[in-house]
This record gives sequence, structure tokens and C-alpha cells, in this order.
Amino acid sequence: MTDEDEIHILSGVHPDTGAAICVLEWGPIGVALEPQLVLNTARDLHAAAAGAESDIAMIRVLQDMTRDNIQATATIVREVRAQRPITPGPSALRIEAVAGIATGLPYVHIGRGSMKGSMSPDEARDMALHWTETAVAAHNDARLRYVLGDFPQLSNDDKDGIFAGLRRTGGDQLPRRNK
Repeated sequence: MTDEDEIHILSGVHPDTGAAICVLEWGPIGVALEPQLVLNTARDLHAAAAGAESDIAMIRVLQDMTRDNIQATATIVREVRAQRPITPGPSALRIEAVAGIATGLPYVHIGRGSMKGSMSPDEARDMALHWTETAVAAHNDARLRYVLGDFPQLSNDDKDGIFAGLRRTGGDQLPRRNK
């Protein structure tokens, strides 16, 4: 995927309901997602990464066994894929495990609306981790926003400033301050 096609997923709180949300931004796409949908997507990214890698391994073995009979290999790969379990629950992205027969490399293809991209299985796993962390952060954001409501001395701007500060820190690598 190029920088122009970069996907951003951010944690947040629905302004009207206070519920945890995740905001997906990808090209012209901007949508609020429920954290469970984001977790389903992470699960599907992991499954596609594993599927693409196992497909490549299976293709290599089958090509040796069938003396490079591409039709026989393709038929067996299709049959094995058809036997894979279907995971329950919707996903925020179209996700497909792809075995590049010409390149011999596994890929994970993703899409939503008009946007699409391709990545390595390791990149898909990294993306899944980030999506999982974002879903958890969204729940934490909602809880923190709720608790901050118990402090009437904090204005909405103060609360927004707290969340802006949390986002600026970038997560778990915080610099230590010497006192």
C-alpha cells in the first residue's frame, strides 16, 4: 500500500451517546465503527495472513507432487479453501487471502468501497494488532470520558484537551520526566 492509501483507525467516543467508537479514515472513506466490528476485522486479518501463508506452502508441495500440473494444484487449493471455517460476524473490510502463484508469495488483499490495497501477511498482522489496540482504546476512552463527567470543574474544552494530550503521546512509549 502507498502512503496515499494509508488506513487510519482512531479510537473515540460518540459525541451524542458517549459510546465507544473507532473512526476509520481511508482515502475518501470516513466512517465510525463499533469496536466489535474492528475486533472482527482484526481476527479476519490474522486468518487471512495465516491462510495466504498456508496456501503458498500447499501450492509448493502440490506442484512437486503433481509434477507442476497447475490445474490439479488449483483444484486442490480451491477444495481446501472451501473447507476452511467461515468466521462469524461482519468485518469492516473486504479481506482475502491470496497466494501469488507467479511470485510464490502470500498476500492479503483488503478493500472498502472504492479503496483497495495489498500487503504481506506480516503487515496484515501488524494492522490487526493496531486495530485491536484501537478497539480497546475506544472502550477506555468512553470510560474515561464518563468518569471525567463527574468533575464539573472541567469544561468540555478541558476534557477535549486531555484526550488530545493522550493522542499526542502516541501510546505506550512515553518519555520519562525527571523531577
